[in-house]
Amino acid sequence: MRVLFVCLGNICRSPTAEGVLRHKLREAGLEGCVEVDSAGTGDWHVGKAADIRTRQAALQRGYDLSALRGRQVKVDDFRAFDLVLAMDNSNLHDLQQLRPGNASAELDLFLRRYQSALDEVPDPYYGGKAGFAQVLDLIEQACDALVLELKGRL
Repeated sequence: MRVLFVCLGNICRSPTAEGVLRHKLREAGLEGCVEVDSAGTGDWHVGKAADIRTRQAALQRGYDLSALRGRQVKVDDFRAFDLVLAMDNSNLHDLQQLRPGNASAELDLFLRRYQSALDEVPDPYYGGKAGFAQVLDLIEQACDALVLELKGRL
């Protein structure tokens, strides 16, 4: 199984989801069974580390995002991944426009699929520390549900 998380710049939400899911897969003994990546719909942060506030918030909860680097989503991702999970409706719309007709990946909103209270992971970039903590709360909860689904698929 291959899972791709996508947000706008690939420096806040999607690398957080990548790091959290990797950690939870390791805890569940599924590390070698599922490949996880993240990307952005935009190209502003290609090759750059996740936002320092994202890395600090994640590290406080035991998730090390220091090795992750931004990349832009590409058409081939829709054939290479089984699940492409967007962080918000704008990302989903951009992905739907990019998605080729012969794509095999399932495309959905991450929270709509795995968490019932909200559809979108809010972008914490222009906010304060509380926004980064909220993103982690939402992503951790949704990743727990995603791990259960992945166990069932494997």
